[in-house]
Amino acid sequence: MRNDGETIELIERLARLVTNEGHAHGMKPAQWEALRFLARANRFSRTPGGLTAYLGLTKGTVSQTLMSLERAGLVEKTANPGDGRSVRLDLTEKGRALLPLDGMATIKQAFEALPLSLRASLGDGVAALVTSALAARSGRAFGICRDCRHFAADARGSGQHYCRLLKQPLEDAEAEQICQEQEAA
Repeated sequence: MRNDGETIELIERLARLVTNEGHAHGMKPAQWEALRFLARANRFSRTPGGLTAYLGLTKGTVSQTLMSLERAGLVEKTANPGDGRSVRLDLTEKGRALLPLDGMATIKQAFEALPLSLRASLGDGVAALVTSALAARSGRAFGICRDCRHFAADARGSGQHYCRLLKQPLEDAEAEQICQEQEAA
């Protein structure tokens, strides 16, 4: 068993590997992180504020990141149908097509090569570590919609769920997306 110092050094080394992979295809790590977030986030979280909270970056950095992604034709902003004062962010077809080229694929492959039992315990441990680190910074953990205390499964029929917090119907696919409003059940 490793001591705590060795474990922290390994986490730092993994973070460096992830950051280095973030320069794939001439993009910056924050740009890849934004694309990944937008691909996984639900419609309520795909906003500049949601992205800022998720990445833990400044509004200015996120604004610059979004402008570069828009100029490259990877992201588009549209008026938020539920709130005319805000905008919603969506990946364009070009943005979705770029995702399979994400440098994180090598990290994902290495993770998937681990035994299932190790992947499960590692996943639980990393989730607890991220949650704790975010709490220390007063950050939000985000989470999967279906694991939220506000999620009502099949509330309107099979595969037709409901968010009791936002009072919005949810399609089956949205249950698997991340949400900035998520509160553990």
